[in-house]
Amino acid sequence: MDDALLKKLAVNEALLRDVNEAIERGLRPGNEEQVVRFRCECAQLECNQAVVLTVSEYESVRANPRRFVLIDGHERGEVAVVVDRLNDYVVVEKLGDGAAVAEERDPRS
Repeated sequence: MDDALLKKLAVNEALLRDVNEAIERGLRPGNEEQVVRFRCECAQLECNQAVVLTVSEYESVRANPRRFVLIDGHERGEVAVVVDRLNDYVVVEKLGDGAAVAEERDPRS
């Protein structure tokens, strides 16, 4: 897979992470165990599936700017490695150029 495509996939995932950041900002503060329907952060922009996890679980993923939460089965081995497999979702960590894009586009950095 060429570098331009890898970067494009990373940008797509970062856009969906931005959506999830907005979802979290809209929540009432102080309820870390609240269950929330976040968007799948896979590279497929047409994906509209929800990943259900608590705010604290989402925060755990977001502690690393290279990590994204996806519906199980939406991961692409050529761009990320699965670092955690939970109920109905996986946590992936971007590799190579995609990792650099994820860090550059991290709204928390």
